[in-house]
Amino acid sequence: MKLSQLLSAPNQLTLLRMMFLPFIVIKLVEGHYTSALILFVLAGMSDGLDGLLARVLKQQTVLGQYLDPIADKLLLSTMFLVLSILHQIPWKFTVLVFSRDISILAASAVLYAIAGLRDFRPSIFGKANTFAQVAAVFFVLLFEIDHARWVGIARLTFLRATFAFTIISAMHYVLLVEQRLRAIHHVANAPTASSGV
Repeated sequence: MKLSQLLSAPNQLTLLRMMFLPFIVIKLVEGHYTSALILFVLAGMSDGLDGLLARVLKQQTVLGQYLDPIADKLLLSTMFLVLSILHQIPWKFTVLVFSRDISILAASAVLYAIAGLRDFRPSIFGKANTFAQVAAVFFVLLFEIDHARWVGIARLTFLRATFAFTIISAMHYVLLVEQRLRAIHHVANAPTASSGV
């Protein structure tokens, strides 16, 4: 069953997206920003395509629900890290992005261990944060190719949007976790039908 999920077309595309990553990093280190941008755009297109295929082919799997966000985080976090090392993105943005992701990962692991919570679908703020990160990386790379004023403005705008949505989505995540824990606590302490007899 798990092998069939892995071999499904959407999950194969997700794995392909992860395989783009080392080649993007190599091009960045070599200073080939045009090639890095093209590969990054292809990786982004594969992200949209795997979701579309999953719905059209009715191949939405449990593995895909976990694999897709992992691939996204791996790609974006690595891009932010490498671009900060190359002095293209200020470290404050990268540190904030990593801090949020690591905190959410740790909290999810703890909640799964103590309460069995496993449904952590991205909120609207989480999706906005991901979009801002993708756009920020895109315009940071484009700015290295074309120093047009509008590209510079877009670069700064989406970096600031990433900063804002990272904080907002983290706070929203904390509120969601609190609500879910309260719901579990309420169900656990609710009197059963037989308790009143």
